Amino acid sequence: MTTATQSDAAVYTPSAAALSAVLAPGERPRRPNALATSLTFGWRALLKIKHVPEQLFDVTAFPIIMTLMFTYLFGGALAGSPREYLQFFLPGIMVTSVVMITMYTGLGLNIDIEKGVFDRFRSMPVWRPAPLVGMIFGDLLRYVLAAVVILGVGLVLGYRPAGGAVGVLAGIGLLVVFSFALSWVWTWFGLVLRTEKSVMGVSMMILFPLTFLSNVFVQPATMPGWLQAFVKVNPITHLVDGVRSTMSGSPDGQAITILFAESVVMVAAFGYLTMRRYNRR
Repeated sequence: MTTATQSDAAVYTPSAAALSAVLAPGERPRRPNALATSLTFGWRALLKIKHVPEQLFDVTAFPIIMTLMFTYLFGGALAGSPREYLQFFLPGIMVTSVVMITMYTGLGLNIDIEKGVFDRFRSMPVWRPAPLVGMIFGDLLRYVLAAVVILGVGLVLGYRPAGGAVGVLAGIGLLVVFSFALSWVWTWFGLVLRTEKSVMGVSMMILFPLTFLSNVFVQPATMPGWLQAFVKVNPITHLVDGVRSTMSGSPDGQAITILFAESVVMVAAFGYLTMRRYNRR
């Protein structure tokens, strides 16, 4: 038996020539860099939309409903006509709609974690934050799409940006930058909270006061003094000021500077907290 076993082993031992034919010749491929890896995971996020197109409901139908509802609900009472109110209101509702959908970043992350997808990602020899950064990169397309949908509806209803195409592009750019930074907040919540329902509940509890207690719908001068104090330090107010002024052709330098500072702080603080939690989860 021993002799037969040794003989069989000798028969199945691969030769050097066989090994060289099977193994890939040449140098080993280089490890992908951080940007390439993040873009790959971003492409994964876009493929999820391709296979489940219903995900685009929140960036198409929802913004249209919000724009039409508030324009015709408040336009006559606050500005005399919906068309006049739209000149003030549209940049604000654009901000509100896009900021609202940023919470789905944390929601999607929490779902992937519960399914075990991110356990597989963490075992891969890639840049550690790439799955998280790529996921947010994929969501940037959703933010741009929502902004374009609202702008299109506004143009049909009579909105005319004095800043022209350049001002509109700059305004959308500011909105995307802030939304990218805000997405890191929800990413952290997606890691910390246990269920997708809790992520959505906490996100809405934070977003509703920030978006509605701002200058989206009316000028802060019409509000009580104690509320004005909150509105003036509200990051959404700074974002609306920046987008509204840029699209009107008169950029507010102070609001834009504060906006960029707040975005940097959010990315630095919640990016650190997110990666710390991600590495220890």
